[in-house]
Amino acid sequence: MKKKMWALVMSTGLAIGLAACGGGGNNNDNNNAGGGETATNDAESIYQTSCVSCHGENLEGRNGPALDKIGAKLSQDEIHDVIENGRPGMPAGIIKGDDADKVAAWLAEKK
Repeated sequence: MKKKMWALVMSTGLAIGLAACGGGGNNNDNNNAGGGETATNDAESIYQTSCVSCHGENLEGRNGPALDKIGAKLSQDEIHDVIENGRPGMPAGIIKGDDADKVAAWLAEKK
């Protein structure tokens, strides 16, 4: 009985945690083909819409890991892979396409 109750509690917590990480639309703003500060602003905006609930407003981590120094641990390609394919506790495809590219590049600068 204890095992069933524990499994129920854990699965409910996981479902709530994953639901909190999801959301946000695909913010395709193609006005910035050249990069620069607007690309950073776009990436931050995408992050605020799609990632902040798990990774915190200042990349400090909440339900998910801190990302404030993720660029020192993972390359831009590795970060992009995590965004696209997910990891345990992080669903795949929360951000897609150009938005995933922008966020991966922005996070790779965090060292």
